[in-house]
Amino acid sequence: MLLQGKVAIITGAASERGIGRATAITFAQQGAHVVILDLDESAARDAASALGEGHLGVAANVADQHQVKQAVDKVIARFGRIDILVNNAGITQPIKTLDISPSDYDRVLDVSLRGTLLMSQAVIPFMKSQACGSIVCMSSVSAQRGGGIFGGPHYSAAKAGVLGLGKAMAREFGPDNIRVNSIAPGLIHTDITGGLMQDECRHAIIDGIPLGRLGAAQDVANAALFLGSDLSSYLTGITLDVNGGMLIH
Repeated sequence: MLLQGKVAIITGAASERGIGRATAITFAQQGAHVVILDLDESAARDAASALGEGHLGVAANVADQHQVKQAVDKVIARFGRIDILVNNAGITQPIKTLDISPSDYDRVLDVSLRGTLLMSQAVIPFMKSQACGSIVCMSSVSAQRGGGIFGGPHYSAAKAGVLGLGKAMAREFGPDNIRVNSIAPGLIHTDITGGLMQDECRHAIIDGIPLGRLGAAQDVANAALFLGSDLSSYLTGITLDVNGGMLIH
């Protein structure tokens, strides 16, 4: 098993058909103790319980420093270490530039970008003491191509910020044997995107994807497994595209 005995925190992983949940299931199957961190404590606990024995569900708003610290302290109290962090929590909003209000901007950037920073800040001291760790940051093809799918420009900005933050942290913490990498999914069929696509829109998007299909949450989970495990032990600061060829660069 690729993650035998490892402790992995995955944020935003309670949604049944989301990328976070698929990643949690995959990590558990590979031997990890999985911590599902979500806003909804009951949903987080239920999701962790569904994985079987040895997993934990905790509640926290990733944009709230105090809640993040409390959640990470619970993980340390339970498992004594943190080996992997997957910064998956994020929200989108399909509106255009002139319609973005200050509250819209704050809400979208707080979860994706501030949340990635706060969660990373909370786990890195423990990873430094262990002299090892892997952080996986979830960006988006929207950051690379300038939107044009569903998320608004503030979503693209947040996810582009995640890429820059991940690279900067990779450079800073490489000497501590902490790897930081990002994933840029294309259009993945999840609870969030499923309701936004009519058949005509779906076919138009698929026509622009060389592999001829939308992505599945499992496709992204497999990439997270690669980056979280020792299979990628000499990779840091990279962006791994999981988009079926939607963006080739």
